[in-house]
Amino acid sequence: MGLILYKWLLPAFFAFHPFYVSVTEIEHIKAKNEIQVSCRIFADDLENVLKKESKLPLDIIHPANKARMDSLIAGYINRHLVVNVDGKLIKLTYLGYKIEEEAAWCFLVAQNATPFKQVKVKDDILYGEHPNQINMIHVIRDGVRKSNKLDNPKATVSVSF
Repeated sequence: MGLILYKWLLPAFFAFHPFYVSVTEIEHIKAKNEIQVSCRIFADDLENVLKKESKLPLDIIHPANKARMDSLIAGYINRHLVVNVDGKLIKLTYLGYKIEEEAAWCFLVAQNATPFKQVKVKDDILYGEHPNQINMIHVIRDGVRKSNKLDNPKATVSVSF
């Protein structure tokens, strides 16, 4: 009886205790001499933080003004994601976003990037919104992936190759 009750309560428990996770992937593309960055953020969380900051009614899935939405997302990511390569801050250029299921995939690039030995990442995306926010960081060079988990409030990680 206890096991049946436990199975019945488990879905209800998770319905009231959502999880908050974003994933950022940073990859050096040797053939293009660039660093490509993608951030997967729950669309509703991103929309809510943008509404709060801009004080505008927004719909990230069906934006009334795509250019304004891109500008808001670019500004937010640039304030909350900082990448240093071999001790130098790199300039990330926002390319755009797409919605896939419940996530917003945001894409950025840094041009003229040589293969790196060390990457330092500061990622506090959604930390101001969710005390339990977790940000996963994947750094890839020459097919080698190194992954790290940042639990709010920890926001920085250093990865060496």
